[in-house]
Amino acid sequence: MKAFCIHEPRRSALIECPKPSVGPGEVLLSINVLGFCGSDLTTFRGLNPMVSYPRIPGHEVGGTIVELGEGVDTQWSVGQQVLVSPYTNCGSCSSCRQGRFNCCRFNETLGVQRDGAMTEFLAIQQEKLFAAPGLTLAEMALVEPLTVGFHAVDRGRVTETDIVAVFGCGAIGLGVITGAAYRNARVIAIDIDEDKLELARKAGATDTIQSSKQDLHETLQQLTDGHGPDVIVEAVGLPRTFRGAVEEVCFAGRVVYIGYAKAAVEYETKYFVQKEIDIMGSRNATPEDFKTVISMLQAKRFPVADAITQTVSLEQASDALQAWSDNPADVTKIQLAFASE
Repeated sequence: MKAFCIHEPRRSALIECPKPSVGPGEVLLSINVLGFCGSDLTTFRGLNPMVSYPRIPGHEVGGTIVELGEGVDTQWSVGQQVLVSPYTNCGSCSSCRQGRFNCCRFNETLGVQRDGAMTEFLAIQQEKLFAAPGLTLAEMALVEPLTVGFHAVDRGRVTETDIVAVFGCGAIGLGVITGAAYRNARVIAIDIDEDKLELARKAGATDTIQSSKQDLHETLQQLTDGHGPDVIVEAVGLPRTFRGAVEEVCFAGRVVYIGYAKAAVEYETKYFVQKEIDIMGSRNATPEDFKTVISMLQAKRFPVADAITQTVSLEQASDALQAWSDNPADVTKIQLAFASE
C-alpha cells in the first residue's frame, strides 16, 4: 500500500509498505480523509522533539471499516464510517492512576511517537473508534484537532459567566474558541491575522483583537471592565504570549497552556502570587471531549468549509507540506482526500 513518509527534516515522499493485518479486537480502516496537524509541520521542519525518523505522520482520521478482527464488538461493522482517537495509555503511570489517560507519561500518538495514518489502510484497536452519524468524512477528520481545544476549555473550567481570551486563531485556537462558545462563555479572540480573526468570529468569538494594530492590554481592559479575562488560553507557543497570559488574566483567574514555547520563558512571578492564579497545561483530549465535539459538529456549530484551507491528494502531500512550511500564516487546515473515498 502507499504511505506518506517524512524521511528526515525537509525530505518527504510516497513509499510502499505492507498492508497491515488485523489482530484480535482490531479493525482495518480504509483511510478516506486525513488532516495535517501542526505536529506534522514541526516534524517536517525537524523541530518536534518527540519524533524519530523516518516517520509516517497523520492522526486526524476519517475512515471506513473494511475488515473486522476476531472478537470485535457488534457495534462495529464493515462499511461503517468512523473516526479515531490516536493516543495510547499505559494504565499504570501516575496520570493513568488518576484516570487522566490523555496525559499518560508513556503516550504514543499516531504519527508522532509511532507511525501514523497517512497510509491507505490502518489497523487500530476497536476501543479507539468513534462513530459520528451524520458527519461527513471531512468533518470526522476535524474532530480530533478540535478536541484538543475543547479539552483546554475543560481544563480552564469555563462556564457561561466567564470571559475567555484566546491567544491564536489557528486550528487549535479555533477549537478553544468554539469550545468556550459552546459553553456560552463570552470569547475574545486574539491574533495578528485579519482573516483568522474573521474565521474566529464565525467559530463563536464575540470580540476580536488584532494585536499588531491594537493595544492588547488597553483593549482587554476595556472589554472586561478593567478586570482582565477570567480565563486565558495560550494556543500560539511564543514566550511573549506565555507571559501575556499571566499578565492579562484577572485576579483569581485561570491560565491554560496548549502551545509549546519555542524558547525559554522568563516571568514576572509576582503575578502568580498576587493574583493567586491557576496555571494549567492541557494535553491531548479525553473520550468525553471527542463525544462533545461530535455533538457540536452534528449541531452545525462550527464553520467547517471556512476552516479547511485546502484539500489535496496523497500524491500532492509533499508539495502541500512544503508550501505550508513556506507560508504557515496562509493555512488553517490541510486535508488529504484518498482515492478510495
